[in-house]
Amino acid sequence: MKISQEISDKLAIGVSVFCTLNCLFLPSLLVLSSGYLATQIDSEQIHALILTFALPLSMFALWQGYRNHNRLSFFLIGITGLIIMILAFFFGEIVFGKLGEQFFTLLGSVIVVYAHYKNFTTCNALDCECHNLESS
Repeated sequence: MKISQEISDKLAIGVSVFCTLNCLFLPSLLVLSSGYLATQIDSEQIHALILTFALPLSMFALWQGYRNHNRLSFFLIGITGLIIMILAFFFGEIVFGKLGEQFFTLLGSVIVVYAHYKNFTTCNALDCECHNLESS
């Protein structure tokens, strides 16, 4: 089964938004749960899991967008966002502290969402066939 560019862009946006919501609201949820969830959930494991899904999905969608529309700028913007997210995961807390890690994770997520959104809207503006599963 082929996955269309439309589906992959939408899934990648969803994963990035989930990552953003995780960064914003997980600490509050842990505080409100009286610490019970804090002993059950490891934030770093969640970030690793999200990155495991986000990286290949985003790379696929961004690459498909570049192949279909020859717009290298959106591909490079998305890759920049992914690199920021990766660096935030591995070095953010060590270099900038917890708040810095969250900031750079959010920044990377927003950049990735923007790239996928532009990828998607470019396809719609060009009225191309790449969103159809039967094409390509």
